[in-house]
Amino acid sequence: MSDPGLYRSITGALQYLTLTRPDIAFSVNLLSQNMHEPSPKHFYMLKRLLRYIKGSLHFGLPITKSNLILKSFSDADWAGDPVTRKSTTCFCSFLGDSLISWTIKKQRTISKSSTESEYRALAALTSDIIWLRRLLTDFGISQNYSTNLYCDNMSAIALANNPVFHSRTKHIEIDLKFLRDHIQQNNISLHPISTTDQVAYIFTKSLSTPRFHQLRLKLTIVQDPSI
Repeated sequence: MSDPGLYRSITGALQYLTLTRPDIAFSVNLLSQNMHEPSPKHFYMLKRLLRYIKGSLHFGLPITKSNLILKSFSDADWAGDPVTRKSTTCFCSFLGDSLISWTIKKQRTISKSSTESEYRALAALTSDIIWLRRLLTDFGISQNYSTNLYCDNMSAIALANNPVFHSRTKHIEIDLKFLRDHIQQNNISLHPISTTDQVAYIFTKSLSTPRFHQLRLKLTIVQDPSI
């Protein structure tokens, strides 16, 4: 491109917008991976995102009065990067009905299976949950209950609840022990969830318009939110 600085400037500014618009987090994450050598295709994708933002200026993330029960959702896009074949970790956490934390991050190592990529995402979310629980305790919000963690990969859930260490899981043994320990300490409680109801699915890949709108509503992104 003749002016890659413009692409970098706009994309960098959009990273701040994701603080209140998690519905664009996947797109911004994808655009940010091409900062060094943006092509006309990337600029076209950026313009599409800007048109979506212009058409949804009145949407936002509300803070609603509800219970103070923490719950989290974890998902992963296995080998989603077509170049490096690295997976992407995606998760989000709700305090009552309010979305308070979400993350989209490419995993450092290549996962050999969807179960492995999902398990790495679960381990990353567990670390975030432990931090949130300690923060809530500092605020005087008791965390005597286990935090419900929802995952749509049954193999990863089975591995977490009944880990078997053999040659196929030795390379993720640290994550296995970390997650298993917090399940035994009753800090987290792992539950299955269908892909249809998986809120974090919106962070993993581009979706059809009806599916995107459905998950955007589950994220509580609404028009004219009352703060």
